[in-house]
Amino acid sequence: MMQLRTVGVALIASSALSLTAAGCSMSGSQPMAMPPAPAGTTAVAHIYTADGADAGTATATSLAGGGVRISIDAMNLPQGPHGAHIHSVGRCDPPDFSTAGGHWNPTNTHHGVNNPQEPKPHAGDMPNLLIGTDGRGSLAVNLPAGSFTGLMDADGSAIVIHSGPDDMTSDPSGNSGSRIACGVFSPGPA
Repeated sequence: MMQLRTVGVALIASSALSLTAAGCSMSGSQPMAMPPAPAGTTAVAHIYTADGADAGTATATSLAGGGVRISIDAMNLPQGPHGAHIHSVGRCDPPDFSTAGGHWNPTNTHHGVNNPQEPKPHAGDMPNLLIGTDGRGSLAVNLPAGSFTGLMDADGSAIVIHSGPDDMTSDPSGNSGSRIACGVFSPGPA
């Protein structure tokens, strides 16, 4: 699968160079448009804690008309609300999962739906994930500001679950605490 992704990136880079050499240019801050994924295309992330314990799955599904639906089925996590976000890099190296990068924010907006600054929110911002006394929780949300193709770009993306609740206001990550679980999205069904 990695070879296909590498070939695809090489073809895209080659095409961009060819267009530039031919006298075409992409507008300053606008990225090259990627064709949308067919509605119903999925990617799955198997979520793990820093010590390698299974913490559930997250499924990303492309939506007709754009956007992505994220469904999380979490387990073995501490009770209470937890910030859950899509992060911009498809890597989850323990113990702190910092390799997942920052929040998925392709449109350069502010974090949180309650942030007083505009524009908002990040494409990867979601409501808090509520974990019950049994260590389980689920969340399903549509993310209209992102695309499935963008989610599955050359460096991929990850789902990150934080130790505390997201305040839905503070840049860059809602004061949601450390990263306690992470999973990398891979194409295809669970």
